[in-house]
Amino acid sequence: MSDRGKFVYDGMKLPFTLIVICFAAWGIAANMTDPLVKVFSKIFSMSTLQASFVQFAYYGAYFCLALPAAFINRRYSYKTGVLVGLGCAIAGAFLFYPAAQSMTFGFFLLALFTLAGGLSILETSANPFVIAMGPEYNATRRLNFAQAFNPVGTNIGVFLSAALILPRLNPATPEERAAMDPEALRAVQSAELQAVMTPYVGFACVLLLIWVAIYMTKMPTEREAAADGPRELHFGASVRRLMKRRRYVFGVIAQFFNVAAQTCVWTFTIQYVIEAIGGTEAEAGRYLQISLLIFLVSRFVMVWLMGYIRPSVLLCIMALMGAVLCLFAVANPNMSGVWAVVLVSATLSLMFPTIYGVALEGLGEDTKFGAAGLVMAILGGALMPLVHGAIMDARGAAVSYIVPALCFLVVMSYGLFDLIAKRRHPRVAAPAE
Repeated sequence: MSDRGKFVYDGMKLPFTLIVICFAAWGIAANMTDPLVKVFSKIFSMSTLQASFVQFAYYGAYFCLALPAAFINRRYSYKTGVLVGLGCAIAGAFLFYPAAQSMTFGFFLLALFTLAGGLSILETSANPFVIAMGPEYNATRRLNFAQAFNPVGTNIGVFLSAALILPRLNPATPEERAAMDPEALRAVQSAELQAVMTPYVGFACVLLLIWVAIYMTKMPTEREAAADGPRELHFGASVRRLMKRRRYVFGVIAQFFNVAAQTCVWTFTIQYVIEAIGGTEAEAGRYLQISLLIFLVSRFVMVWLMGYIRPSVLLCIMALMGAVLCLFAVANPNMSGVWAVVLVSATLSLMFPTIYGVALEGLGEDTKFGAAGLVMAILGGALMPLVHGAIMDARGAAVSYIVPALCFLVVMSYGLFDLIAKRRHPRVAAPAE
């Protein structure tokens, strides 16, 4: 039977639904983590740069675990990779309990690294799995659809932070904390860290239910095997082939700067709002929640637009708009600048899955290792927030938004590159969906 017009293959509807739930799950984790930079800087009286090691640990784990995930996927299957990733993430989320008891920043970083390492394996497996679940010609649109449920998770993550963590921070200033006697300070920190721990342990229980559901669901692998060829590992040969594909290599670079921009914008929204218009962390957190709601709606809008407009054209337009909004926020640290930062989320909505889908086009048996490279590019979310945080400490929150503005320009150049490449080497038109 022809696959013409299909969105997913026969027998893949239930597996597709379960994997889409995973997209929402790692969105919860990522956006519960974003406010922790501000939270830990307050609890432990650290600079923004020091607290930014939260993102270094989180996204650094993505870099370290993506390649092992590719070996798992290549040797076994995407389903195995998804289960291994979920298992590691469950362990990392449960580690928040002993971390809260130890009351040490380093233990929390270990828990975050373990959690994110599992999510790295999960994401390295789930993204190409979605691509393999249906015809290649609509793979980018299908991945955008699956990724559209990621902001459902991001909104839940921000809500959990806003409801369970930020309101329970003690209002004492760094100076007032420094003046407290050690026992009083420890009691304040203990209550705050218990608030941090609670949503992560609850998240671990949810992930455990997802793990059981996926384990018990039969997931056809015939299409996966046919697309990827034999399961022998030829890592060196795959890397050499990938390095010769300019669209893929540039896609990894673009993904690095896309994730960097996204992480910087969301991590430091609270600081920007407080500096621009004042208020508490909980009040500023509402603007982050609004930005994630905009991200959610925009993701579905972009999936619809891709039925009429080339993904690379949309990528160029949105990246340019993101750069303009960030520069506006730099020049206008007031209420209008706050709304500019909030609206950046609309431009971010299509970037990750679009870069991912475009970069993996036509990779065939190299898709699994190619997917690992694109997830390793999430390292941008580990490194660039350190730069952003250092500039914020030195020059203020407004000026620091020059960092994501420059990142957006790199992403825009990738969209232009793909458009030019496809104009020079047009492919056979895809069948109508």
